[in-house]
Amino acid sequence: MSKPLADRIALVTGASRGIGAALALALAEAGAHVVAVARTVGGLEELDDKIKAAGSTATLVPLDMKDTDGILRLALALNERYGRLDVLVGNAGILTTPSPVGHIEPKHWDDVMAVNVTANWHLIRACDALLKAADAGRAVFLTSGLAWMARPYFAAYATSKAALDALVRTYAAECANTNVHVNLFSPGQTRTRMMRTAFPGVEPETLPPPEDVVKAIVPLCLPSCAATGKVYDYRKGAFLDFQSPA
Repeated sequence: MSKPLADRIALVTGASRGIGAALALALAEAGAHVVAVARTVGGLEELDDKIKAAGSTATLVPLDMKDTDGILRLALALNERYGRLDVLVGNAGILTTPSPVGHIEPKHWDDVMAVNVTANWHLIRACDALLKAADAGRAVFLTSGLAWMARPYFAAYATSKAALDALVRTYAAECANTNVHVNLFSPGQTRTRMMRTAFPGVEPETLPPPEDVVKAIVPLCLPSCAATGKVYDYRKGAFLDFQSPA
């Protein structure tokens, strides 16, 4: 079996369940040593068992993405141990209770921005030098179609993803003349717990499972990926220009 990520280091946030867990396993199956980051220790341990069963290895990092110092310590540890980072996947995200704009609780707004936007900024600034030290650094961040749909009651989440898009788009432009390629991935509705919370009326069986969705993310993490500054829409099965995402 081909191992296109053999001897490479891949960091995945939100790796204890859903898309993050499925992607961490898929990257491990592709040969990567996975640095799996999440708050839920039990979920990380279950992931570790699956990665070991697949014949690969992982480093488990219990970490709240709002812990800025923890992110910086993680980057320092990666530098000391490996001197580089080949793949960075910013997957961790939270969704507050859908609410009209005027009724969003300030704490909920702050939490969504802290995890979905600010934490990814800290990841980028902490890991930028590590990605550039790799021969083919790859970064992928999970976005959402809600960022440009302006759907009622999802203002906090949609705003956070729109801000993430701008952050990642800018970082991609800054990396244009380097060996680092940076892209966004929009999975669309997926059979996850977050999806059940956001849209309880949608039958989970009608949605693709994370294991299917991540098959389209792995190619963005490979050294052979030439795309950068793009958003890949899983529902359309194609790259879209940042300037015309819809």
